[in-house]
Amino acid sequence: MTRLKSLALKLTAWMFALALSAPLVAAETLSSPAGAPVLEISGAITHTNDGALARFDMDMLDALPQRETVTATPWHEGVQSFTGPQIADLLDLVGAEGKTLRVVAINDYAIEIPVADMHENPVILASRQNDAPMSVRDKGPLFVIYPFDENPDLFNELYFSRSVWQVKAIEVHP
Repeated sequence: MTRLKSLALKLTAWMFALALSAPLVAAETLSSPAGAPVLEISGAITHTNDGALARFDMDMLDALPQRETVTATPWHEGVQSFTGPQIADLLDLVGAEGKTLRVVAINDYAIEIPVADMHENPVILASRQNDAPMSVRDKGPLFVIYPFDENPDLFNELYFSRSVWQVKAIEVHP
């Protein structure tokens, strides 16, 4: 019986180690988008799927862990629910090695955002508002959302300017 327990313990330890290494393997083998790409990440990244770029379609973004942020914004009436992956998780997935993000919108509006913002607050790249996909007309398909109600210090012009809507690209700079 002791030998059986020892074998079971070794098997359990091996399975645990394998489970821990699975996210690392997944990150290094970033799949290619099956649908139309909605986001392109470039710059100081190590995991790509199209040359030096990491391209994502909506299904790929939806497959990432999602966070709901319920907050008021200066652009909407009342409190809204936004859902999408945390940008910090997305940066980890592509192996980002930078200190600044240049976030670019469909209309070429661009702003630099410190990567530290993504680690200090659960900033999301929202693809849904009140459980509905966001159209370009409604600031979608992707919108940088800070948790304004969770951290009232963020409710100011600096963070409003970093809340890019209609996001099409993120450039990671050292």
